[in-house]
Amino acid sequence: MGWRYRQQLRQLVVETPVTSTLLDQDPAALAACGVQALALDFDGVLAHHGADQPLPDVTDWLRRAVAVFGAERVCILSNRPFGPRVDWFATHFPGIGFVSGVRKKPYPNGLIKTGELASVPLSSILMVDDRLLTGCLSALLAGSRPCYIRNPFRSYQLHPVKEFFFMLLRRAERCFVALP
Repeated sequence: MGWRYRQQLRQLVVETPVTSTLLDQDPAALAACGVQALALDFDGVLAHHGADQPLPDVTDWLRRAVAVFGAERVCILSNRPFGPRVDWFATHFPGIGFVSGVRKKPYPNGLIKTGELASVPLSSILMVDDRLLTGCLSALLAGSRPCYIRNPFRSYQLHPVKEFFFMLLRRAERCFVALP
């Protein structure tokens, strides 16, 4: 699946600053560029892996995103759409939904469901992810817009093995898309 989209993924790596985080994406500017809905990965994008809630700066960013797009057009595509994360969002951002009951990324099903829930065309959804071969590839397969986060949130102190594993995985993805 990823082999066919290597050039587009490679271009995404080239165009994305090494320091990019979700906080670099201004919701108003995204809307001005035609984005009508957001699909956000959780781990690495909203917080470090294994966290149950977004970081405080991200919470402020989410408030701005909801003010621009409306909560019904901000969705979380996470491999853990249950438990404390869902409870936290239900309390703090009741309109933001977790997309569940679909095939996991890189399959485009989560983005298709996001488009249905938000009532927007797939081409107007921005998928924000720190992984090339999951969220970004999913966006390309669905005809949505990928936003690659090259500097994901990490906590080596809390989860050294898990964070090191994902660091190696991200590096391997960048090597894969760089192949001729």
